[in-house]
Amino acid sequence: MNINKFNHLYRPNMIVFFMRIPEGVEIFSFFIFGKLQNFKQMKTRILSLITILFLTYSMSAQIDRSVQPVPGPAPSIKLGKPQTFDLKNGLKVLVVENHKLPRVAATLTIDNSPVFEGDKAGVSSLLGSLFGSGTTSISKDDFNEEVDYLGARISFGSQWASSRSLTKYFPRILELMAEAVQDPLFTQEEFDKQVALLLDGIKSSEKSVGAIAGRVQDALGYGKTHPYGEFMTKETVGNVSLSDVQSFYKQYFRPDNAYLVIVGDIDFNKAKELVEKLFSNWSGGSTPAYTMPSVENVSETVINFIDMPNAVQSEVSVLSSTHLSMRDKDYHAVLLANRIFGGDFNSYLNMNLREAHGYTYGARSSIGNDKLTATLFTSGASVRNAVTDSTVVEIMKELHRIRKEPVTEEALKNVKAAYVGSFVRNVEKPQTIARFALNMETEKLPEDFYETYLDKINAVSIEDIQGVAQKYFSADQARIVIVGKGTEVLPNLEKLPYKIQYFDKEANLTNKPEMAKALAEDISKEAVLEAYFNAIGGLEKIKSVQSTLTIYEATAMGNTVVSTEKRTADKYTNEMAMGGNMMMKVIMSKDGVFMNKQALPSEMASEMKYQLGTFSEIGLLKHKGSKLTGIESVDGSDAYVISTKGGFVSSDVYFDVATGLKVKEVQTISMGGQSQRQEATFSDYKVFDGVKFPETKTGSLGTQSVVYKLIYAQIDGGVSAADFE
Repeated sequence: MNINKFNHLYRPNMIVFFMRIPEGVEIFSFFIFGKLQNFKQMKTRILSLITILFLTYSMSAQIDRSVQPVPGPAPSIKLGKPQTFDLKNGLKVLVVENHKLPRVAATLTIDNSPVFEGDKAGVSSLLGSLFGSGTTSISKDDFNEEVDYLGARISFGSQWASSRSLTKYFPRILELMAEAVQDPLFTQEEFDKQVALLLDGIKSSEKSVGAIAGRVQDALGYGKTHPYGEFMTKETVGNVSLSDVQSFYKQYFRPDNAYLVIVGDIDFNKAKELVEKLFSNWSGGSTPAYTMPSVENVSETVINFIDMPNAVQSEVSVLSSTHLSMRDKDYHAVLLANRIFGGDFNSYLNMNLREAHGYTYGARSSIGNDKLTATLFTSGASVRNAVTDSTVVEIMKELHRIRKEPVTEEALKNVKAAYVGSFVRNVEKPQTIARFALNMETEKLPEDFYETYLDKINAVSIEDIQGVAQKYFSADQARIVIVGKGTEVLPNLEKLPYKIQYFDKEANLTNKPEMAKALAEDISKEAVLEAYFNAIGGLEKIKSVQSTLTIYEATAMGNTVVSTEKRTADKYTNEMAMGGNMMMKVIMSKDGVFMNKQALPSEMASEMKYQLGTFSEIGLLKHKGSKLTGIESVDGSDAYVISTKGGFVSSDVYFDVATGLKVKEVQTISMGGQSQRQEATFSDYKVFDGVKFPETKTGSLGTQSVVYKLIYAQIDGGVSAADFE
């Protein structure tokens, strides 16, 4: 080894060692010392370091790294036991002391059976949102201000409440939480606000493919008369009154079936004193009797299709119902089988759909457990429309595989290691101890359930995995639920060997959606756009326009939103302001596309530039990559569709067949294996300076649907070069 090339590394108090070990591998190490008082001290340290170095080498030489180490025995689990006591009203209290940090958390859980709300679905959601709106002795504002001032947090749900705070503030925070759940203030004013918010959320979800897929999967899997299968609609929420919420609270938010878990830096006796003081006077009524409906699988595997014309991706799920509780002897084997199949990145599903085929960003499976009723085993992914049918084929292939073929020893060993590691990492956390203790109570588990948890995980065999897969992962009586754009995915789905049933967005049986209508031979993209220009003012008038200015206004999240758009033949800008503050500014020209002065990727920008022009449709007319693709229904009327497909940006523009006017526009941005869709509808056209502009635009702002109204429009004025800087 050439030592000279390391001379520049030398510094005072640095000693460099070079040595040759028997295999001929050169090792050098740098040991940096503080100021050494004498040579003897230096010599002692050098000898110690050389000894450590050779000892380390000697130990390494004895390990054959080509052989994977044999796993040791499962760690012995010694769970800390919470201290418990009961109040006379039935409230069960569990306290886990942990004095490492000056924090305390409390969680109140009402362990009720599932509640079927029927034609008043939404009443429990409204109850949860009304909690925390003050009490009969403290207003909503004062309540929230005090919680914020103390740096704490209190949250509520229809069957739970929780709080977190510093130790010194915990008595007051627990007092506020106790008062909020025992003496809530339910006012008509606050009720009306929460109803409006809930209805807005329902309206926004109507165009969400994921939201529709989730509710239809549950509705079909459990049945719409099952508590887990029902869902809120604007009609059911409209049926709920304030008195319904108050009645629901009295019937279901009761102490005799409640558990209060306190975790953190608090003495048990102090906690008991607080709870007895704050919760002893809590009383409740009787829970109405309810018989849980049975849940059945279909007689044969079938495709349940829900048409969403706005879908740019399909939500594909294969599901079946089963019965599994934490007490079942199969419980641990099912956990491992699900992880091998689809519950892990290296699972069968993800390795197939994501890694091998690139159909999706991620594929997963899950299986629940329930002590009272059936649960669902589900698997699936969100995939491109073009591969929807192929995704079904591959999911079913993997489902048959885990049922028919034994898993490998390596796959089983890896998932066991993952479960053991996760369990050991979390078992010392006080929150875990509290959760385990609550599970022991609510699930009626054996006393040694968690002490023997790892033993049961490690005892699962390859035969066990195959056995539970055959028992719990149905392949012959499964529902293949697909939410997607029928015109694009149904032709290929119909080639699969499964019967197809059609459902609407509320899980009602319906007819097959109408496919795209055939275009007449004399209809072209140019003809459709010329009809549009004539409809808004005449082709010659549109060609003569030098600039346009439009200002739209909307109300969202309690603020006024203003969208100002300016156009010339080769420049475009749009400013979005909320509450008087500019949120976003987009500038487009031949030089590129800039969002808040940040340039978009050149490839993406080049795919957007066709929209330049005093009217974006002028660019659409010139764009060679756009074409007339068909006729589709928009709000019950036929519309021509002109589509532009790009690697990053794709769009569909809809023109009413009867009027020629633009009625809808959809833009999809694709990047990193995911797609984001923005949709806008146009209506109520009004003339400004001889040109028609849509007076109403309905679009989206985040997840909220927003209605914009045109408040100003101008032709050939109000636009300058400075607007595009």
